[in-house]
Amino acid sequence: MDDVVGRVRELLVGALGRRAFLGAATAAGVLGAVRPAAAAPGAAARPAGVLQPGKGPIHGRHYLRSTPDQVRWGYVPSTGAEPVLRMRSGETVTIDTVSHEGILEDQGRDPVRWFGGHGVGRADVLHDAIDIAREYDRTPRTFDVDGPHVVTGPVHVAGAEPGDVLKIEMLSMLPRVPYGVISSRHGKGALPRLAGGAVPPGIVEAEIMPPVATDGRPNPDPTKYGNVSIFTPVRADGKAVLPRSRNRAVAFPTNPFMGMMGVAFAGATSLTDPALNSIPPTLGGGNIDINLLATGATFYLPVFAPGALFYAGDPHLAMGDGEVALTALEGSLRGTFRLTVIKQGTRGTPSVAFTRPFAETPHAWIPIGLSDPDGAQGGGQINDLDIAMRRAVVAALDFLEHDQGMDRAVAYAYLSAAADFEISQVVDRTVGVHATIPKNHFS
Repeated sequence: MDDVVGRVRELLVGALGRRAFLGAATAAGVLGAVRPAAAAPGAAARPAGVLQPGKGPIHGRHYLRSTPDQVRWGYVPSTGAEPVLRMRSGETVTIDTVSHEGILEDQGRDPVRWFGGHGVGRADVLHDAIDIAREYDRTPRTFDVDGPHVVTGPVHVAGAEPGDVLKIEMLSMLPRVPYGVISSRHGKGALPRLAGGAVPPGIVEAEIMPPVATDGRPNPDPTKYGNVSIFTPVRADGKAVLPRSRNRAVAFPTNPFMGMMGVAFAGATSLTDPALNSIPPTLGGGNIDINLLATGATFYLPVFAPGALFYAGDPHLAMGDGEVALTALEGSLRGTFRLTVIKQGTRGTPSVAFTRPFAETPHAWIPIGLSDPDGAQGGGQINDLDIAMRRAVVAALDFLEHDQGMDRAVAYAYLSAAADFEISQVVDRTVGVHATIPKNHFS
C-alpha cells in the first residue's frame, strides 16, 4: 500500500507542480514528501503545463478563443445569430472552450479564489475563465434559470443551407488544465428533490442526493445552497484521482470529449430566449453529452440556418453513461474540429443525419434518441427516458433499413440480439439514449 501511495504522490506532483500539490493532496488524501515523476508508459498525450489562450499547440487552420464579449453564458446561438468566425467547408478550427465549473455563482464566480482553495496557483487558472467570471455582461445571469455552460461560437461554415448536414470531425481534444470538477446540485441529477419538495417516484426522501437536510434553497446567495463540488486532480498518466474512500485511492481514466456541439436550431427575439437555454439538447445537437464523441469520432447534424452556425462548450475530461450526479468530470479543453457541409445525395453520409443527430466512431455507428428533440419549439415530453429509447430504436431501424439495406423486421431482430442501447444522460431535462452498432458486424 505504501508503494501505491508513493506513486500517487509522484504523479500528482508531475501533473500539478509542487505549488498546486497541497490542495490536490488534500483532495486525494495523499500527504508527505513528494518528488516529480514522468508519465507512465502509454499514458494519454497531454501538453505540458496549462494551455492559456494562444499558448501551446493549436492544430486548426482557424483559432477561436472564448472571450467575455463573444461567448454566451447559459444560452446557445439562435438561427439569426451573428457569427464570431467564418470558414470554408472542409477547413479546421481549434476552439478554446472554458468549463463552467469553478466560475459559477454557487462557487462564488471567482475561479482564482475557488481553485486557489484547492491548492491551484493563480498562474494555473485559465485567464479566459477569470475574464469571463469577472467581465461577462452580454446578458444578466440568473443562476436558477440560466444554463451553466460557457458556449463558444457561432462559426459560419460557407455553403451550409437548411436541409444540409454539417459533418463535425473530432481531430484532437487537449486538456487545458490538469484538474476538473464534479458537481451535484440540489434539485438536479438522477436523484433530485422536485419542485415544492416532492420526492421522485421510485425513491424515498432519504435517498435524494445531495441530502435534503443540506438543501439551503431558497436563498438570495447561491453559495449557501449547499451544492457539492468535488475538485479532482488529473495525474500525469491521465487518470483522475478522487478523495480517498476507506484508505483506498480512487482513480479512473480520463476520456476528453466535448459535451456540447451544435448548430443553431431555434429562432429567438433575445439572447436569453428560453428556446436557447443551453441545458437541453435538440435536433440541432447542443448539450448532447455522449462520451463516445472523443478524438476520432464524427458527429452529424442537420442544418437549420445559413452557415450552420456551429458552437461548442461543456468540455469534459471524463463521463460515465448517464452522468447521474448532474455533471461529468468537467474541465476545459482545446478542441480541434473539421467542419464539412454535406449536401443531399452525397454518398457515405448517413441518411438519417438529414433529419436528426447521428454519430459514428471508427468502430461503431451511433443512432441517437432524444426525449424532447424539438425543445421549447414543441413536444413537451421533457425527461421521459422511455421516449428517448424508442426514438433511438427508430433511428437505428431507419439507418439499418435505408443505409445498410436490411429488411426492417430483420433489423429489429438484429438490434435486439447484437446492438447495445446506452443512456447518454438523464440530467439535461431532455434525456438521451444512443445505440452502438458495431461496424465489423457488416461485411
